Amino acid sequence: MTKKISLTGIKPTGMPHIGNYLGAIKPAIEMANSGNYEAYYFIADYHSLTTVYDGKKLNDYIYEVAAVWMAMGLDVSKAVLYKQSDVPEVMELNWIISCFTNKGLMNRAHAYKAIVQDNEENGRDADRNVNMGIFSYPVLMAADILFLGSDIVPVGADQLQHIEIARDIANAFNHHYGEILKLPEAFVRDDFATVPGLDGRKMSKSYDNHIPLFLPAKKLRKMINKIKTDSTEPDVPKDPDNSLIMDIFKLFADKKEIEDLEAWYRRGIGWGEAKAELFKVMDRELEGPREIYEDLMNNREKIDKVLQEGRDRVRPKAQELLAKVKKAVGVMA
Repeated sequence: MTKKISLTGIKPTGMPHIGNYLGAIKPAIEMANSGNYEAYYFIADYHSLTTVYDGKKLNDYIYEVAAVWMAMGLDVSKAVLYKQSDVPEVMELNWIISCFTNKGLMNRAHAYKAIVQDNEENGRDADRNVNMGIFSYPVLMAADILFLGSDIVPVGADQLQHIEIARDIANAFNHHYGEILKLPEAFVRDDFATVPGLDGRKMSKSYDNHIPLFLPAKKLRKMINKIKTDSTEPDVPKDPDNSLIMDIFKLFADKKEIEDLEAWYRRGIGWGEAKAELFKVMDRELEGPREIYEDLMNNREKIDKVLQEGRDRVRPKAQELLAKVKKAVGVMA
């Protein structure tokens, strides 16, 4: 029985953080390593050009993202890891399908609407700081998905619109030329964790409340010590169900560790002690992968080899689909 094709994209905009790992990377790796899908993971470097204008930084970010996924256990013998820019056919498909995409569809894209709303609320021109990459971002994302004939695309609920747009574009193209582009299905993970940041809001780089995934141990401890707490005295009993430290601790600890720390809360625990317990379980999970990550970043040819192998596995698929598309529209005999 043919396995369904699963596709996941990762935009390189800096070191992934703890929220990225628990909410997206960890469940995606488990899915890939299960062997139940023909799994593809791509580094969306062209997508990053909407905001990242430093070439050296972007190059470093690409390696960081690849190293994180490999260090956290992505089995590249079971899943394909490749770089978007290594598959130029995607950009050619991007132009073709853009000719079947209504501007109104792009006007309704969440990211664009959010920028426009912010500009209008602050009395600025509606399209201030909107480049065409931001505006047409969903079309390139659709090309990423459609060229592989993806069956499912695992996403969080906030990314569901991108799959709907890809389906709309594929339907518009197929209306003219027949069933050439496969309509993808979104796979919304019910285990997609919302990880709290240092201030209690959702962990996000935009809030500057995130914990980078592979900080050295000393820096990780310092970052954990920044978690906001109240002024309750150490010997005063505390509610473990109303503690940001405990919320994060539960994401890394086992059942007994959670029960023990909850009991300590109820007896009375100092916030410094609670943060030390959090550091202990986080560093335990990250220590081994951190060493692998550092080795990969110091020996980038290992990453290059994996990405090149991924490119060689993906490009024939891209060329095959693009040939069908170009023949259908009449630019290839």
